[in-house]
Amino acid sequence: MRVALHGFLLLAVLAGNAQTGALWEAQQNRILALERAWNQAVQQKDAKAVEPLLDEELIYIDDDGTIMNKAHYLTSVRESAQHFQHIVNESTQVRFFGKSAVVIGIYREQGVKNGKPYILRDRFVDTWIDQNNAWMCVASQSTLIAH
Repeated sequence: MRVALHGFLLLAVLAGNAQTGALWEAQQNRILALERAWNQAVQQKDAKAVEPLLDEELIYIDDDGTIMNKAHYLTSVRESAQHFQHIVNESTQVRFFGKSAVVIGIYREQGVKNGKPYILRDRFVDTWIDQNNAWMCVASQSTLIAH
């Protein structure tokens, strides 16, 4: 009887861990989809598509050290002098801390600025908070990677 009870408890714990793992994987996929949507919206200079992804108290630190709030960042998206050809994330990792998630990765951007082609690579850290079952980015920081 005791062995059967221990076996049942072990199966219950393993099933619970599998469910938890599946839930975290679903949340990770959801956040990475939001990151991709963000890139697409920036590539199209669509600030309206970016706006719902960002918390009202967003802190955005660009690779040149510029600190922006949400309104300033959205203006920079809308009025960018760059003509984006590709924006993609590489080597992304998501780490969860309670109802928060930190995404780290490499942001690669290719386009034309001032009539000249360019390629930009930044290492980035985005912090997302689960607010009533909606993930919102509250902080984003990028650091230029030398070619």
